[in-house]
Amino acid sequence: MSFFDKMEEPIMVIGEKLNNNTILKILRDAFMLAFPLTIFGSITLVIANLPFLDKLLGAERLAILQNMLNPASAVTMSIATVFIVLGIGYYFSKDQKVDALFGAAVALAAFLVLTPLEVITENEEVVSNVFSIDRLGAKSMFVGMFVAFFSAALYCKFVKKNFVIKMPASVPPAVSKSFAALIPAILTLTIFLIVRIIFTFTPWGNIHDFVFQIVQAPLTSLGKGIIPTIIAIFAIQLLWFFGLHEQIIVNSVLDPIWNTLSLENIDAYRAGEMLPNIVTKQFMESFTVSLGGTGMTLVVLIIILTMMKSKQLRGVGKLAAPAGIFNVNEPCIFGLPIVLNPTIAIPWILAPMVSTLVAYLAMATGIVPLTTGVSVPWTVPVFISDILATNSIRGGLLQLVQMAIVGIIWFPFLKTWDKSILKEEAAEQTE
Repeated sequence: MSFFDKMEEPIMVIGEKLNNNTILKILRDAFMLAFPLTIFGSITLVIANLPFLDKLLGAERLAILQNMLNPASAVTMSIATVFIVLGIGYYFSKDQKVDALFGAAVALAAFLVLTPLEVITENEEVVSNVFSIDRLGAKSMFVGMFVAFFSAALYCKFVKKNFVIKMPASVPPAVSKSFAALIPAILTLTIFLIVRIIFTFTPWGNIHDFVFQIVQAPLTSLGKGIIPTIIAIFAIQLLWFFGLHEQIIVNSVLDPIWNTLSLENIDAYRAGEMLPNIVTKQFMESFTVSLGGTGMTLVVLIIILTMMKSKQLRGVGKLAAPAGIFNVNEPCIFGLPIVLNPTIAIPWILAPMVSTLVAYLAMATGIVPLTTGVSVPWTVPVFISDILATNSIRGGLLQLVQMAIVGIIWFPFLKTWDKSILKEEAAEQTE
């Protein structure tokens, strides 16, 4: 049994268990609920901050345009935690066969019950009975997720314990459902109100600051480092080598951290402050996936179509290239194939790690601007995607440099593989 055969079985077992994990599936679906809303906010933010717009419109007109467009990003991207909470409450309740709409409403209410109703101004004055927008966005992402899961779980448990008011069959369904949700909602929200009161007697004053300081800040600090990022890239490539989609395992675990880092960047970008994080969700997509899909295989297809001679490789290249332009590379991964192919295991795993390291160093040294946090669909082609992600042409140029690095690493392995296939094709013709 080869080394790859020994590795395949335990990895497949882990992948299957994580793929069937309810919590991870709900979390993934909840983030997708927020996706179209954050894309809308991203589009308006990009338009309001296009390069050289001040020279085209003038400072006064630009300020007017930004004032008109900025609310769009404020009510979508800056309060993304609200949508995540709604999504978790909805999908968790749906999974438990409980009315999902009321589950989502209870989760949101529980989150707001725990959210401080005060804002401290620049003059250190306390304004009461208002929500601070940062409590609904990046700063409260983790507390939002925890509260949504626990509140939805409590609500569903109370419903299943039959703590409900049953109405006669003649009562309209909307009214009947409202009364059925009444007692479970009251019990759930009472528990979270008690939690809020308890935290007022702690050094943190509220659960938001507790979770941020104890859980979120350490995790995001760890997740934005280069070493964990390279380890994540290695894991993604290794899992794909065995035919396992990285979304199931790596992304499901790390997306909350990367998305939180993105929201921190977008808040700083909107405020005109220095961007705090190199590694964000956009960094992990624009400087990895947007180079032809997982493994950055667009340049691999270009090399195959321009430099390789075997019919097998060129045939797969022609079929996979159109999808590869839009970063869909399953035809490449399973067509070449890359899965369980020891001939190209080294470049498949090594090239994205080296390329990602170069991108990180380019940003760390200031050569290329950091990603602003603006959401860019992963299907946007290379060069364009990183211009949008960084609001600078230097982002697009960095992608081209990355492609060159990937091509250099892949070329000798492709050439060797091509020669081997050519010999096989020649032998078949002589038979």
